[in-house]
Amino acid sequence: MKESYDSLAEAIQDLQRLGYTEDFNLCTVGVENKAKKKIHEAANLNVVKYYRFEGETNPDDNSILYVIETSTGEKGLLVDAYGTYSGNVSREMLDKLKIKHG
Repeated sequence: MKESYDSLAEAIQDLQRLGYTEDFNLCTVGVENKAKKKIHEAANLNVVKYYRFEGETNPDDNSILYVIETSTGEKGLLVDAYGTYSGNVSREMLDKLKIKHG
């Protein structure tokens, strides 16, 4: 896993090659794997790494790619725009997604 990537597409492609193949979406209690019709609660998730991507021409294109592993062994990715998860997500999940500086 690289320290950084030039683009979101490059990161997704490389991380999928490394086994992070599941596509996660935020839901009220954690993340959902729609393909497997499975919900993982925040307590059962580990955010391994995250990558920030800033839109070159439009600040609204800013996004974060989270590399996630679940307690059941699923490895996948969650793509989200900066701050959009703050509305309909549990406090525990917000804490998991909090970017730690330093």
